[in-house]
Amino acid sequence: MIMADKLDENIVMTRQQVRDFDKWAIESLKIPGVVLMENAGKNFVDIIMPDIRESGVKKICIFCGTGNNGGDGYVIARHLENNNFRTKAVIVGDIEKIAGDAKTNLEIIRNMGLKIENIGTVEMTSESKIAEVMRGFDLIIDAIFGTGLTGQLRPEYQCLINAINSAGRDIFAVDIPSGLDCDTGDPLGCAIKAKRTITFVAMKQGVLNDSAKQYTGKVDVASIGIAVK
Repeated sequence: MIMADKLDENIVMTRQQVRDFDKWAIESLKIPGVVLMENAGKNFVDIIMPDIRESGVKKICIFCGTGNNGGDGYVIARHLENNNFRTKAVIVGDIEKIAGDAKTNLEIIRNMGLKIENIGTVEMTSESKIAEVMRGFDLIIDAIFGTGLTGQLRPEYQCLINAINSAGRDIFAVDIPSGLDCDTGDPLGCAIKAKRTITFVAMKQGVLNDSAKQYTGKVDVASIGIAVK
């Protein structure tokens, strides 16, 4: 593995390989995790920018989990705002669980005065509440769960994902559609049905399965500032 910006889209990674790659980048190369998160979020925005400008999107709702996938979402919100889009970051779950690099980026967008809303377990199960949260927004970005997700989704998250899927808006997924197993490409109870997925570093094993296409839509690979060979 070497430092590079060049991506080889023929490389495929499993969940464990993603973890090992991140660990190598942080511990061996000494790249701070917050730098990798910044690169991921900015490159996500750079890739989707032509599409959203052409389609006339103006307001974007970003659903963010409490882990690093949500952290990517906060970076994405900042860069979209810097490009004159209006955003809202919707944090799903216990906001007190947000830590580390994700918390750093949450604090940044809070200090910028960006719109932030937190919905808890009960609100996730209310289709009318989720519809209200998304009202007035042209595009949904899914940054709830990443490649590390294993096991069946809890019922409240299944309710949330089904409500987002039913909203009648295009959805772009960050790294992998929430609820999709990274290794098998199978939904863990249910999964976001994205029009487009921007995955990081390399293609994920499960994404290549034909059955996963109904969830991923078009898939592009984005750099986080280093590449694997």
